[in-house]
This record gives sequence, structure tokens and C-alpha cells, in this order.
Amino acid sequence: MEANASVEMFSKVLEHQLLQTTEQVEEHLDSEIQKLDQMDEDELEHLKEKRLKALRKAQQQKQEWLSKGHGEYREIPSERDFFQEVKESKKVVCHFYRDSTLRCKILDRHLVILSKKHLETKFLKLNVEKAPFLCERLHIKVIPTLALVKDGKTQDFVVGFSDLGNTDDFTTETLEWRLGCSDILNYSGNLMEPPFQSQKKFGTNFTKLEKKTIRGKKYDSDSDDD
Repeated sequence: MEANASVEMFSKVLEHQLLQTTEQVEEHLDSEIQKLDQMDEDELEHLKEKRLKALRKAQQQKQEWLSKGHGEYREIPSERDFFQEVKESKKVVCHFYRDSTLRCKILDRHLVILSKKHLETKFLKLNVEKAPFLCERLHIKVIPTLALVKDGKTQDFVVGFSDLGNTDDFTTETLEWRLGCSDILNYSGNLMEPPFQSQKKFGTNFTKLEKKTIRGKKYDSDSDDD
């Protein structure tokens, strides 16, 4: 009897919360409709023009990104290309990889997907055997490593899979969340929690991450002389 009463009470509370949420949504919609009803033709035309302007600006930004190689996951042939690429784009993810490393191929699959989804970020890969100077300068010792570069400076690194649950079976959403924690792409989810129940799936090895800056370094074409 007590169990049934508890279930019934919980159902009523849930029903009340849903009702309140529905009412709040309806009130918001009513308010927006009322605002539109009170606008004259000039105001409506101004609003329409403002939205069209925003759409045109977004389309121009998209075309600019595409012209700089965003929207695809590309391999660059040398360190010199790396310096040029990070100059051109505000946000860059570069995968330092080795052909013989299986985990690099796992990471490749996820980066292909994210490169198409997040046009605001440039996704690159560079063979470590062709980048001895960069690897030494960035202290890259574990393969794979993702260097996250923003405004020409290294902001963070994703080293191996330790930030991704210490498993080869991490999801694309997990990597997306991790990159979002460093503000290297526009993440729409909750940055305070990974997009899965970490305790159930990975035990206690997974820890929350905080936004941070690691070894911030500005790159110039003559950086070899530093």
C-alpha cells in the first residue's frame, strides 16, 4: 500500500511539473505573438531585414571557412604548412599521428565526422615523422596527440585517449565534448558533464575537465629561429 501511495504521489508531482513547464512555454509564445501583433509595418520590415542580414552574414562566414579548407579533414605535408594553416584560421585541431599506430586510425574516423559538422574549426593531421621540430617544441611524446590551436596559440592538448574514457570505443560525441571543453569548437551540450554516464560505462577512471591553457605558444613562419 505504501509503495503504491509513493508511486501515485510521484506521478502527481511529475504531472504538476510538466503542467507548469507547458504553461511557461505557452506564456512565452503568447508574449512573442503579442509583440508581433503590436508591431507596425515598418517595425516588421526592420525585423525582417535584420534577420536577412544575419543570414547573409552567416552564409558569408561559411563560404570564408570553406575557402580556407574548413569542412574537411585534411593532411598537411610539412611543418611549414602547419604554420600557414594556423595563421589563416581562428580555431584549428591538428592530429599528430603515425601510420603504424592503430589509435591514430580510430581518431581519424571521429575527426572526419567532426570536420563536416563544425565548419567553424579547421581539422588537420600531420605525420610526426615529418614534424620533428614541432614535436620537440610542443613536447609531443605520446601518439596520437591533438594540438588545439586558437588565434595562433596552442591552447590545449588531447594526449592519447586518457581524456576520452581510456577506451578505444569512445564515441564521436565524447571527443566533441572534450574539444568543446577547450572552446576549440562550438559545443551545444553541457560542458560540465560528458555526454554519457561515465560511472556506468567507464567506472571511476573518467574525470571532469576544466577549461585551461597549456603551453600557449604563438606560431610564426620564422619560429625556427626562436
